[in-house]
Amino acid sequence: MGGGVKAMVIRPLIIDDLEEVVALETANAPNPWSEGVFRNELAAENRIYLAAEEDGVVGFAGVMVVADEAHVTNLLVEPEWRRRGIGLELMKTLIEAAVEAGARHVTLEVRSQNEAARALYARLGLAPVGVRKGYYGDDDALILWAHDIDGEEYRERRR
Repeated sequence: MGGGVKAMVIRPLIIDDLEEVVALETANAPNPWSEGVFRNELAAENRIYLAAEEDGVVGFAGVMVVADEAHVTNLLVEPEWRRRGIGLELMKTLIEAAVEAGARHVTLEVRSQNEAARALYARLGLAPVGVRKGYYGDDDALILWAHDIDGEEYRERRR
């Protein structure tokens, strides 16, 4: 069998990934983070960053956990790898890690016009609670929350 194609793996993001991550971010984000920002994020105690790897980093996600709240800071999947469930797996794993770190609620901002991301987040029970006008310059941000992510009902949603 085997065609030499590796299976996708979700794993902790490490410093050695930063060259790929910064290139991905620079090519695909309107306001990309610098390598320095990523280094600071990886060094912070209350941050969790994950990489989706399949013959290199094809996506990544991060969260900041403060008290019982998890704030998703970043989620990006390389365009040619989208619509394969990578974003969903990154988010599920990230939320699970946030719960293990003590989070009971999760929040994030998403571009109001990003229908694919909004559908992904809705699938994970994140619902809009407000709007930040002009947050992205060219677009508003919807503020999304999901509560009781440490409960059995939410755990079932992540399966």
